[in-house]
Amino acid sequence: MRSRKVQHSGPSTRSSSRLRAAVGAALALIGSIALLFATQPASAIGTAVPLGTAASYSVLGGQTVTNTGPSVLSGDLGVSPGSAITGFPPGIALGTTHAADAQALQAQSDLTIAYNDAAGQAPDSSIAGDLGGLTLTPGVYNASSSIGLTGTLTLDAEGDPDAVFVFQVGSTLTTASASTVALLNDAQACNVFWQIGSSATLGTGTTFVGTIMALTSISVTTGTTVDGRALARNGSVTLDTNVFTSSACVTAPPTDNPTDNPTDNPTDNPTDTPPGDDDGTPPGDDDGTPPDDDDGTPPGDDDGIGGGGGSPGDGTPDTLAVTGPSVNAPLLVAAVVTILLGAGLITTSIRMHRTKT
Repeated sequence: MRSRKVQHSGPSTRSSSRLRAAVGAALALIGSIALLFATQPASAIGTAVPLGTAASYSVLGGQTVTNTGPSVLSGDLGVSPGSAITGFPPGIALGTTHAADAQALQAQSDLTIAYNDAAGQAPDSSIAGDLGGLTLTPGVYNASSSIGLTGTLTLDAEGDPDAVFVFQVGSTLTTASASTVALLNDAQACNVFWQIGSSATLGTGTTFVGTIMALTSISVTTGTTVDGRALARNGSVTLDTNVFTSSACVTAPPTDNPTDNPTDNPTDNPTDTPPGDDDGTPPGDDDGTPPDDDDGTPPGDDDGIGGGGGSPGDGTPDTLAVTGPSVNAPLLVAAVVTILLGAGLITTSIRMHRTKT
């Protein structure tokens, strides 16, 4: 009877199999780590733009500042390197006026730094076209070309008074007549910045908030109000019966520790009325309205609107919040491919081992 020889894999074959297995495991591990990072949600990365000495100015021009009508500026007024400021009076600058002096020159230098800071921040989202009807959450928004605003743009800080909104506009910013930039949920004008790659025009009767930093010129037309600044680097600023204010930034007060202000022990003042209410009204509310809401509106919504941009009962949907992408698509694809390659190598190694043994 002839015996059958059994072939055993040699050292080189076993080494090759083990190498494939090791490389496959390493690739699978790397792919898993990449997958973890790829699926992390994008976060708002906007930071407040440092204005330096330019912060004290309501209006700062590069060549000229021209005003028509009884405009009122709450801060400083300046121009540099140009020297022409006209229309004051009838316009009034409640701060100091600087025309081609050292202070205006320094403000222009600080404006350049601030402009570059805003332009250099990494964007969270891209925007285009008209911003009217949108509700935006904190972040850096980039437009490669011109941007318009017709109607209302709402900036929602989501309860964070330190939330920052930075708009990077590649060309022009133009608002239609009676347009509005509205602030919601602790958003503050002092934390809104508009970096304009060309010029800005605010239409008649616009209500605008934030600091405009334009490379060229700014035109603020009749009846427009600005809670912020109009700062032009190289061109002119034109005003017509406008009001500029500059709201100071406020921070949220610290939350009191409940143990710091203990309430009276209920047993100290026993009554026959229901617990927690001395006049017989429902507990927790002494005026007969539903608990936690003293104005008769639905609980949790004291401004009369239904939790978002739409009005209650009118069928208008809430406006969408524009945020950054939730995944890094290229990294996600690379991670999946790496994991599949690693799994393939491991599978091949196992098959080779079983075949040779």
